[in-house]
Amino acid sequence: MQAAAELDLPFLTMDQDEFAADPFPHFAAARAAHPWLARWSLGYVVTDYQAMRDLFSMEGKMRMLYDNIVAIMEAEGTPWGNFQQRHMLSMSGATHKRVRDVLAASFTPRQANLHRPLMQQVIANQLDEWAPRLAFDFEEFASYFPITVMCRLIGADPAVIPGLRSAMEAIGLSTSMDKRWLPAMQEGVITMENFVDDLIADRRAGKRVSEESDLLDLLLQAQDGGGLSDRELGDVLIFLFVAGYDTSKNMLTLTMRLLLDRPDVYRRCGEDHDFARKVVDESFRYHSTTSSQRILDDDITYRNVVLEKDAIVWFPLSVASHDSRLGERAEEFDPDRESLSPHIGFGLGPHICLGQYIARAQIHEGLHLIAQRLRNPVTTGPQGYRPFPGTWGIRGLPVEFELAA
Repeated sequence: MQAAAELDLPFLTMDQDEFAADPFPHFAAARAAHPWLARWSLGYVVTDYQAMRDLFSMEGKMRMLYDNIVAIMEAEGTPWGNFQQRHMLSMSGATHKRVRDVLAASFTPRQANLHRPLMQQVIANQLDEWAPRLAFDFEEFASYFPITVMCRLIGADPAVIPGLRSAMEAIGLSTSMDKRWLPAMQEGVITMENFVDDLIADRRAGKRVSEESDLLDLLLQAQDGGGLSDRELGDVLIFLFVAGYDTSKNMLTLTMRLLLDRPDVYRRCGEDHDFARKVVDESFRYHSTTSSQRILDDDITYRNVVLEKDAIVWFPLSVASHDSRLGERAEEFDPDRESLSPHIGFGLGPHICLGQYIARAQIHEGLHLIAQRLRNPVTTGPQGYRPFPGTWGIRGLPVEFELAA
């Protein structure tokens, strides 16, 4: 038995810009030095897919890290700090189960599929507006898609979209552990809190954009049944906006980047709806956007290594499946592959992503229509990358293309 604190573990510079630009070689080198564990400046990093799955099965010995993140960022008592300590990922035990049970019926695969016509309409309208330009920043284009879908789902006025986009872009940096972004994150949380509080008040007062029943009506019914407090309902709406924005925008952009180097695969996405779904699934396996974190409430022994109580442990789910030990050609992008261990890009355990089915459907429908309308796209490459420890993704992806006939 060995104490992890005494091991000579590889060190990952996850907070560096060059790491975010291409994290895969860094993790491959770390796994070559130790089969499943590394360090970085804020604790341990689990680098092995199976180790992540096994350790998440010990969820009862861990808790979420958000209290510690707020302390590290010196943001106690601020709007951003308070929200980090209240939102769904910070909840545990009976409180988390109560809130999640209230929401679960609205986020089933069936409900996600019922929203597909809306998703198709939103992306078609957006393409009508953007495609005639023949060139644009795809990351910017992709960012408006999930916000517009979410606004339609909850009956919000689309005029709010530009302001929400800036707010969610800032809040998405919350786990980057970089104090430079704190002022923007504070402003983002205030913007989102004002938006959802006004939206709920207007709905209760009978003010609506549409007479059709929507997701907000369902959530208000749940609240009236005693399932959610006023603040919990507002925080749930903020969380759904931010989580949906980060996943859909960043994954759609990362997927487009992959397909720009694979024109035959891209073309098939427009021709074959089912194949586009396979491409989305493979994209999530190849690289998702998320890193999760836990703090240990007790010593954990795994593979003859003792991770000590109070240690911070990071799980970079975004690269977990990009490991040759998982199976043949695991490091290759292949939508037609027959089998490989399922990806864990949406997390594991009780905090697995509630909106994953909406995200999958949204990216699937978006990719299918984009590939139909934007022909032969090319790029000069990403302009930069979001920080890896937070919600990873591309910053700026200029594309040029031809219009479909």
